[in-house]
Amino acid sequence: MKVVVIGAGVAGLAIGWKLAIAGAKVVVLERAQVGNGATAASGGMLAAATELGTTPTPEVAFARKANGLWPDFAAALQAQTGVDIAYRANGALLLRMKGENTITHHALSGDMRFLAADEARAMEPLLGDGITDAIFAASEALVDSQALCRALAVAFVKAGGEVLSNETAVRFELNGNRVTGITTPFTTHHADAFVLATGAWSARIEGLPAEAVPPITPVKGEIIVLAPPQGVSAPEHVVWGNGIYVVPRRGRVLVGATMELAGFDTSLTKAAELWLRRQAEEVMPQLTQWRLAEHWAGLRPASADGLPVLGQTSVDGLFVASGQYRNGILFAPAVAEVLSRLVLERIAVEPAFDPRRFSGVKPILSVPETPHKGVGGGAGVWPTAS
Repeated sequence: MKVVVIGAGVAGLAIGWKLAIAGAKVVVLERAQVGNGATAASGGMLAAATELGTTPTPEVAFARKANGLWPDFAAALQAQTGVDIAYRANGALLLRMKGENTITHHALSGDMRFLAADEARAMEPLLGDGITDAIFAASEALVDSQALCRALAVAFVKAGGEVLSNETAVRFELNGNRVTGITTPFTTHHADAFVLATGAWSARIEGLPAEAVPPITPVKGEIIVLAPPQGVSAPEHVVWGNGIYVVPRRGRVLVGATMELAGFDTSLTKAAELWLRRQAEEVMPQLTQWRLAEHWAGLRPASADGLPVLGQTSVDGLFVASGQYRNGILFAPAVAEVLSRLVLERIAVEPAFDPRRFSGVKPILSVPETPHKGVGGGAGVWPTAS
């Protein structure tokens, strides 16, 4: 079976890898470079509880499934490629700052526990006096998302797959209600099945009937990277609070992220840099002494109802893996398993994620709400009017 996967981010590469391992002949098309989109710009948190809470929903169940797959997924990548993706399952701290309401949005699971402020500071000495208490979520993990994409590309190629970078998918070719090819500036690629995994760009390829176009909107997010003074160590855990997250990565910290509807604009703003820095310094006052090392922006793929878009479209032979929004890294192993088995075996998928649920629904016009705000509320909603 021949499959064309469109998009070489974490989802497209993970799906391609699984398909290639299963014996399919797979080509991945990428409009730019491998992992150059939302994957490279992400913080790399595997935040099953922190981002989505513990209320039983299809998305929470999917997040837990993905989280459970990650240890073996990471080990297999390491064994196949030798690339260190810096996977660590050492937990995360969810802070409540002084003046914030009580932590109520988390029904504590078995691996989550409350901490007094001094207990939280004992775990992370950089934390300041502005915290009231915290939750420690022991099962939360993190990974270097940029290294992850490099490893997936290596594993995919070693499994027999082919990556074509700088080859933009322009138009789907249809015969009746079946996709038969995808045209690029260079050629038309024909296959038995096509997987659309282009993230924020999922609605940009021509040739599909309106009802088959996934209503995906790009949501811009800016992140800053801070480097410590000589002899100062980075935190050990991911820390959420004060509307931001602080993620340790190879001796530095990532601070993110803003959320803004700005189309496909990924320009960097001084206002975002200053806001992220201020929020982080209120959590960890010593960060005032850390230097700004990097500043980047990425586009998250948000669906019209905020849920993932995974499965068969209304067009035969065309599958979608999009709408992961802020959980693309976390969801990757589960997305790869579901989509590869769907393409090869036609297994049933979660109805809540079925691409056909929209039937002409338009993309969102406002930033999707996060499940919770304040402590552990993920990234702050960036005031787009300012």
